[in-house]
Amino acid sequence: MPVELRSDTMTRPSPAMRRAMAAAEVGDDVFREDPTVNRLQERVADLLGREAALFVPSGTQGNLSCLLAHELPRGSEVLLEASAHIINHEMNGISGITGLFPRPVTAANDGTLQPEEIEAAIAPDDPTLAPTRLLCLENSCNQAGGTVYDRDRTQALCDLAHRRGLRVHLDGARLWNAATALGCTPVEAAGPVDSLSFCFSKGLGAPVGSIVVGSRDFIRNVRRYRQMCGGQMRQVGVLAAAAGVALDESPPLLVQDHENARLLADTLNDLPGVALIAEQRTNILIFSVEGTGRGAGEFVEALEREDVLCLAISPTHIRLVTHRDVSPEQTAQAAEALTRVFGG
Repeated sequence: MPVELRSDTMTRPSPAMRRAMAAAEVGDDVFREDPTVNRLQERVADLLGREAALFVPSGTQGNLSCLLAHELPRGSEVLLEASAHIINHEMNGISGITGLFPRPVTAANDGTLQPEEIEAAIAPDDPTLAPTRLLCLENSCNQAGGTVYDRDRTQALCDLAHRRGLRVHLDGARLWNAATALGCTPVEAAGPVDSLSFCFSKGLGAPVGSIVVGSRDFIRNVRRYRQMCGGQMRQVGVLAAAAGVALDESPPLLVQDHENARLLADTLNDLPGVALIAEQRTNILIFSVEGTGRGAGEFVEALEREDVLCLAISPTHIRLVTHRDVSPEQTAQAAEALTRVFGG
């Protein structure tokens, strides 16, 4: 059976998730009468130290609904790191739907922004310039190789943004991975952001679903914009039940996911012509094959012949992602395949 390292979205529901889905108590969520969804939302709001939460179909819709719910003037600028998922992998809804203008800021250090980089990017008060109104962070940082914002950095960025009149949204798709890497709770890893979303279907291994968290008034707005984006769901407790099990089962398993990624990182560091773009911190590894003189697609095909599935994210870069469905034994198998393919 192939070792699946393309994404942590490839996990299958666990037996406990399937049982919970089959037995879920449901109602019409549009009428706020699905008890399983309501319990999940209350639980997550409590876990993240916020007033309210709202279950949404996907992380993309969660981020988009948050951008809309901040109700910023059209044409306002949003600061994001240049590799952020919101501006690279969400069909540019930030400008195409919300009317906001993304201002990419290239981080000089491992894909994570520094306060001085944000300070320099905030537009001055000038009637000819679009006003900067929102800062978006991502933790962990997918396209930066799974790097994380430590708690002090997040606090400093939020303090700066709030002092300059900006709100802060966190795309926390893999927030639990970031918290595990930092050795803290998810609420501590999130910091004092004004809104945040995270995925049940990535590091936590549920089959589908994300959730948005914020103040009660903000979540009331998100609910309206979720409707606008077609995200209202009916008897969705069958999905919320799996998400609830993911919260029970998966956080302790993330330590093993990160250890598996560490084994792969150690292997890659010994291979000729290969270079990780960032030090391994979580379950994502991105490495360049430029030094081999061959293309990423060629190596992906060679690894597939070795029963290892991975993803070429550029002509010269490959991504590997560990998750709960990849065992230590399979990780060792993948490490051996990498050594064979790259000639280590």
